[in-house]
Amino acid sequence: MIDAGALGHQFADASLLQRALTHRSAAHVNNERLEFLGDALLNLLVAELIYEMHPRASEGEMTRLRAALVNGTALAGLARAQRLGDRLHLGPGELKSGGHRRDSILADAFEAVVAAVYLDGGWAACRTRVRALFGALVGEATRTPKDAKTRLQEHLQAQGLPLPTYELLAAHGEEHARQFEVACCVTGLEGRFTGIASSRRAAEQQAAEQALLRLVHGGGDAG
Repeated sequence: MIDAGALGHQFADASLLQRALTHRSAAHVNNERLEFLGDALLNLLVAELIYEMHPRASEGEMTRLRAALVNGTALAGLARAQRLGDRLHLGPGELKSGGHRRDSILADAFEAVVAAVYLDGGWAACRTRVRALFGALVGEATRTPKDAKTRLQEHLQAQGLPLPTYELLAAHGEEHARQFEVACCVTGLEGRFTGIASSRRAAEQQAAEQALLRLVHGGGDAG
């Protein structure tokens, strides 16, 4: 039986919380729509906090800071801190593969619960809970370094060179443990720079980092 409380909010409508913690593998009525709404709410409310707490940050710095705080890994960490994984409803396949520990499922559940708080308690209740969860994180955050893809793009633009291109070379493994191999190609550099990671985006970042090493330091290995 689910306790009708999560993220410090006591639910008047416990069915909202039930749905927020139900993965699509477990039921037709699940948390996907709530996840969509929660993502939008988090981006707005965390942006508001960043705007208030970092008055000297530029638009780009605020964007990077929000991306560092509102992403799958960060939200999964918050979900673990709230022990949401122990309360997830998963289908047999996801249960067997340890879905309650997977970052993507935990992050989605966190977003869904944020949306459930909003629908149950209204804007003020949702804003209060998000600010309580993210306030210290935003306050302690420093200006986030630019990611490798951004730094590579800016370096090439400064040299008047074409932007890099990225190509998905392969995707290996089962769906719950897939590895993506991505190549980064830069005009003027021989070969391709590759990255392998559990998401295409992370693999692109690795490949961009390799290209930067070659451009800036003359190191790195091209594929």
